[in-house]
Amino acid sequence: MSGDMLPTLWQIDVSHFSEKARWALAWKGVEHKRHSPVPGAHMVVAAWLTRGRQVTLPVLEIDGRRIGDSTAIVAALEQLYPEPPLYPDDPAERRRALELEDFFDEQLGPYVRQLAWHEFGNDRERFHELMKHAAPPPLSRMPGAAAAYARLYTTLRFRAGDKGRAEQSRIKVLAALDRLEAELGDREYLVGERFSIADLTAASLFYPLVQPPEGPMPPDQPAAEGFERFREPLRPRRGFQWVAEMFHRHRKPARPVVPVTA
Repeated sequence: MSGDMLPTLWQIDVSHFSEKARWALAWKGVEHKRHSPVPGAHMVVAAWLTRGRQVTLPVLEIDGRRIGDSTAIVAALEQLYPEPPLYPDDPAERRRALELEDFFDEQLGPYVRQLAWHEFGNDRERFHELMKHAAPPPLSRMPGAAAAYARLYTTLRFRAGDKGRAEQSRIKVLAALDRLEAELGDREYLVGERFSIADLTAASLFYPLVQPPEGPMPPDQPAAEGFERFREPLRPRRGFQWVAEMFHRHRKPARPVVPVTA
């Protein structure tokens, strides 16, 4: 397929919701292009792409449509590329998988993000280092300015400087980890006998906590000190180790992707 005809993913490189969409594209083996607008400006881009229906990324351009929201993106990919499936065939299992997708989208995703940015905002040195690797051009060439911009943006957008909100986020992340382990029981996967959208969603949205080497964070990027103190006692837990195993086992690269552009 020519470059002009390829699907295009508008994304944020370090975003766990963008990772959910990238993982679904990889699972389906869909060659695609990626664009990474400057965070903050991405809200204008998302609104323009979706005619005001969406102000967040990811947004996928595919089959003549512009689809916002990672859940809707997965649903479209499942329709266009049914093999290999992410939705279980059994109707009851499908309902449960979609319920778990919704749970982790709503009860984990916003909170682990808020907590991560809160702790990076308290750790200027590591925030600066993160921007060297993770900020899109042109910000990556000015990591100090990028970190200052990101700190302001995340404070305004996610209330990253709010200690009370951060404490609530810690409670929510731990509750989501408890739910993950309760749903797993002694099984390999959350629903049925194979990898599904439930597993993909839980693993991708937990990636900021677990930081698997297959995830989007630079492998040599240390977490903010406060975040590291939070996650360190969680490492032995089954849910933490399960997330790492899902990435290791199932986060395969997609077919060659046209390079990321700003």
